[in-house]
Amino acid sequence: MAKDKKLVEAITSMEEDFAQWYTDVVKKAELIDYTSVKGCMVIKPAGYAIWENIQKELDRRFKETGVENVYLPMFIPESLLQKEKDHVEGFAPEVAWVTHGGLEPLQERLCVRPTSETLFCDLYSKDIQSHRDLPKLYNQWCSVVRWEKTTRPFLRSREFLWQEGHTAHATAEEAEERTIQMLNTYADFCENVLAIPVVKGRKTDKEKFAGAEATYTIESLMHDGKALQSGTSHNFGDGFAKAFGIQYTDKENKLQYVHQTSWGMTTRMIGAIIMVHGDNSGLKLPPRIAPTQAVIIPIQQRKEGVLEKADELNAALNAAGIRVKVDATDKSPGFKFAEQEMRGIPVRIECGPKDIEANQAVVVRRDTREKIVVCLDDIAAKVQEILDTMQNDMLERARAHRESHTYVATNYDEFVQTINEKPGFVKAMWCGCQECEDKIKEETAATSRCIPFEQEEISDKCVCCGKPAKKMVYWGRAY
Repeated sequence: MAKDKKLVEAITSMEEDFAQWYTDVVKKAELIDYTSVKGCMVIKPAGYAIWENIQKELDRRFKETGVENVYLPMFIPESLLQKEKDHVEGFAPEVAWVTHGGLEPLQERLCVRPTSETLFCDLYSKDIQSHRDLPKLYNQWCSVVRWEKTTRPFLRSREFLWQEGHTAHATAEEAEERTIQMLNTYADFCENVLAIPVVKGRKTDKEKFAGAEATYTIESLMHDGKALQSGTSHNFGDGFAKAFGIQYTDKENKLQYVHQTSWGMTTRMIGAIIMVHGDNSGLKLPPRIAPTQAVIIPIQQRKEGVLEKADELNAALNAAGIRVKVDATDKSPGFKFAEQEMRGIPVRIECGPKDIEANQAVVVRRDTREKIVVCLDDIAAKVQEILDTMQNDMLERARAHRESHTYVATNYDEFVQTINEKPGFVKAMWCGCQECEDKIKEETAATSRCIPFEQEEISDKCVCCGKPAKKMVYWGRAY
């Protein structure tokens, strides 16, 4: 048992080595495993269960806005990919190619999808004829392949899971409205389900999606002060439509090009959950996304009536819609406690002979380790109340961390010093010139994260060149 206990606790301190801490957590909590395919991972049941909950919550939200799910092939002919010049140039370094079918060389190379804009455009060019065919509101759940040089579980891998929404509209106004609507859907999901606060804004032209007219993003801050792009929504205007000939006949019987959008969120959000909420004991899952919200740990379970009472509690919590399990394994209670903490299960419920005699159980919160004595008659209502409180507290804690790690810089020396000495977001004014953006990235490794919708006038000068400023930008080093 001593060996087991050491195994559970063998997580590097995040203060000592954050990258190693992260790897330890995803391995010890059995979220992933490495494979013989370099840069690709196995998502194990504990990790995939989180992704299933993400899918369920997002899918419901998408469908409430009229979106339907489809599935398109994973292979894209090279000639199709070449139709949109900016798009293909943006993805060229990351594309994986299929050159043979069996033993025979292919007449045309096939790209393994890095994203599916070109396939959707091909579909829409055949599917859309009249204004009556619009809007088209499609989404697909799939995997994509991008040949990344440096990989890290969930955050960056050569194959990853995601959803990609693709919509076609009659007007530019409708496309822009849908683009912002989906960004707001992502922001709501992150804050209310994942308990991760986000900054909403627009990407600079340098950082926008290849082929897009505008890219909007939600940016979140990890515990180590690095930013993570957590979801993007793109307005393509009519650029792809013109490249692929996607036209419709309007009400006046005139031919018009459609206006398109695309939006996506990936399995990197599991990494975000780990890095925003985790601690040196392991995972800390927000209750609304946790596959198991409560674990019942019977104390002195061999004694008469203890396991039976645990099963009763399990039934009561299940009936109340709480995702619950009983840990009736023969491990020691101390090991079970450590395992529950490492796996991030939001609450544990301890119940032994003395508790049963007193008609109570002890509920322990994973986030604060607070112990709450609860009457067994009220167990379901009280546990739900604790879970709701935890969910809110975790969001507020993450928000407080972000606010305390968001800084302001008004000149370049101050900017460089802040970036180097204080990990986090730096708010600073920008003139709009890519030269300044390039200089900041080259000299500090910080990138523009977004031009936030909520603008502040920190000064009237660009933090880099001192010329008149146009926008306030969030800057930071990022994953």
